[in-house]
Formats: sequence, structure tokens, C-alpha cells
Amino acid sequence: MGMTIIEKLLARAAGKDKVAVGDIVTVKVDQAVTLDSTFSIPGRFPIPEKVWDPEKIALIFDHTVPIPNVVIANGLKNGRAFAKKFGLKFYSEGRGGISHQLVAELGLARPGTVLICSDSHTCASGAFNCAARGVGSEELLYVVCKGQTWFIVYPSIRYVLTGKLSEGVYRAISFTTSPVANGDHSRAQRRVRGPGSQRHQHVGKTDDVDDERELSAEFALFEADEVTAAYLKGRTEEPYMPVFADADAQYADVRTIDLAQIEPLIVMPHFVPNNVKSVSEVKGLKIDQAFVGSCANARIEDLRVVAAILKGRRVHPDVRFIITPSSSDVMKQAAKEGLIEIFIEAGALVTNATCGVCFGGSMGVVGEGERCLTSSTRNFKGRMGSPDSEVLMGSPATVAASALAGKIWDPREVAAI
Repeated sequence: MGMTIIEKLLARAAGKDKVAVGDIVTVKVDQAVTLDSTFSIPGRFPIPEKVWDPEKIALIFDHTVPIPNVVIANGLKNGRAFAKKFGLKFYSEGRGGISHQLVAELGLARPGTVLICSDSHTCASGAFNCAARGVGSEELLYVVCKGQTWFIVYPSIRYVLTGKLSEGVYRAISFTTSPVANGDHSRAQRRVRGPGSQRHQHVGKTDDVDDERELSAEFALFEADEVTAAYLKGRTEEPYMPVFADADAQYADVRTIDLAQIEPLIVMPHFVPNNVKSVSEVKGLKIDQAFVGSCANARIEDLRVVAAILKGRRVHPDVRFIITPSSSDVMKQAAKEGLIEIFIEAGALVTNATCGVCFGGSMGVVGEGERCLTSSTRNFKGRMGSPDSEVLMGSPATVAASALAGKIWDPREVAAI
């Protein structure tokens, strides 16, 4: 019996010929990424006496940039001291961006490798055929010191994407979340492939890996191909070896999704599984805030879509529209293309690259009774501010169209606003 991509990758990282579902494996880590959130509480993360390999550890400040209060400022002094002590790669205010975007831009996620970060969205790097996983701060401290961690080998679910998204329909944040969470393998590892999983077909608008970076359960891995290699060229000189599933690999389930049948979707407040509706079902629902940003939907392709919708129009006077590019490089490119000017002329607020709005940490907080439509990654109670507020999720196109209308709106019907 053959192995899936994740089984083969974990076997390689564990120095084993084979692993099977149910095994617990200790694996060698190729890249560790620590964040400001690990240090934001003074004393939470003690600076170790030594680390396993300074060349394989990066520190990125992204959640609280700029720093919102004295407590966090004091905590982050420890983070800076940690980076300086060991000569780590360090990216902070004005010199970086949201960690998962930087991981891609800097070539830190490579095919066939293991990447560990202290953030739940680390799975995004599975787009690079990389076993990328978020862990808690305590486990990250162990990884930083020892260069290893452990995983349970869970069942794999294979997704086959066929067809092409229709005009005006863009990737949804929870693209494959609900079927996995509602199935019998809620912590399954996913393999996504097929004609529709090619980058230019998966989203219908782009020919890079960005659109594969928000699908996950435990892991979510795509096969590496020539597009992966082209993206990484010039971003890393580190060697890598892609992993492919065996032809006779066993899956807990195989699910086919016809992209042509998908319409714009809205994830309703407070949870994701079994909580997704078509935009037509909730069209007209009033919103107070709109947000395009986060590690999921703030790349240059997303900003181009938003600019195309906003150009020559004005944000509804009852809506606060916040736009956050995912990195300094994305911000520079957006400025170069004139997108930032379009946003400002439309009445949107453009911020630096930060996670601050996404988790209601340092800006863009939503008040009691308010409703926010966001292209970010979480919608539980209190995620972006008051526990009495509502967070709904949609694509950047849907968010932009809704910001103009003052209510949830179909991005395919912008002309009717």
C-alpha cells in the first residue's frame, strides 16, 4: 500500500521508510518562524541559552504592528533581544509584513520540507508542497531549541478541483473547510489536485501559488510543479525535493469540486462548519465595517480586484472600509500601480501590513451590535472586537462591492449599485 503526500513527507522527516495512519512520529524541522504574539506578554517566552540553528529560525512582528500599548511594547523588547542574541532573520515595523505572506516571498517554505510557526494559519504554506503547521508558544520554544517536533499521522482526504471559476467569482476563505470539518475526519490531512487546482484555473485570475494558501485541516498540501519552481526561483537558494503521492495511496475520502458551479459565498457569524450561504441568500444585509486584508486575502492580486471594483466609485457613507496589504512589497507594488490612490479616492482607509484588524488587536475594532464583512480568516464571537458584534466572511470582491452598497452585495452586480 502506497503513501499520500503528507505520509511520505513525514516519513522522510522522521527518517523512516514508511508511516501509516495512527502513527506518532518525531520529525526534523527545516524552518521555524516565531511571531511577536509569542513575546507580547512579558516573560511568556524566556530567551533560551542556545538554539538549534539560527539560520533556520526567523522572527516576524506582524500581529501588533504598530505596537498598541506599553505592555506589548515591553514584551517585544524581549523578542528583539532574542533575535539579536542569535543573529536571527528579523522582520519588524516597515520591513516586512504578515508572516505567511513573508514566508512565501522569502522562500522559507519549500517543497518536501517541514515548517513550524506559532500561528494557526501556517497551513497556508502547504501551497508549496510543504508540511507547514501552527503550534503553541511552548511547543515552538522546544522546536527553536531542538529543531524537531512530533505529529500524529491522520487520514488524508483528496480534493480534485475541476473546471474554472466563473467571471466575478473568486476564491472563498473557507473553500474546503466545511466539508472537512463536517465529515468523519475533522483533523484530516488534505491533498488537493487536479486540473482545477492549477493556479490559473483555481482562481481564474492569477498564475501563481497564492490562491492555494488558505486550505487546511491539519495539513493541506498541493503537488509541486513548474509554477511552484518558477515562484521560488530567486527567492531561495536552499535545495528542496518535492514529494508526490504514490499511485496506490489510500485516502479516507476523495471529493471532487466543480469550480464552475461555485457562486460567491458568505460565511455567517460565529462559526464556519455548516454555516456558509450564497451571497444571494443574504444580499441586502446591512454592514458597518468592511475589511480586505490578513494573510488570506491581501496579496497584490486581491488588491487589483478591489481597485477594479472601487475605481470611480465611493464607499457607502455608513461603512468603514479598511484595506491592509499583506506585506511591504505588496504595498509598494500597489502604490506603483496606482491602487492606493484608487482606494483613498474611494474613501477607504489603507493601513500598513499587519494582522491588527483581523484579530481586533491593534486597530479596526468592531463595536457592540455592529456587523463586519471581512476577507480575513476567522469569524468567532469577539474575533474583531465586541462579543456582541458579528463577523461575516467573503472574498475581497464581495467585501469591496458590499462596502460600496452599504450592505452585502453580489460582486457580479456592481453596476447596479
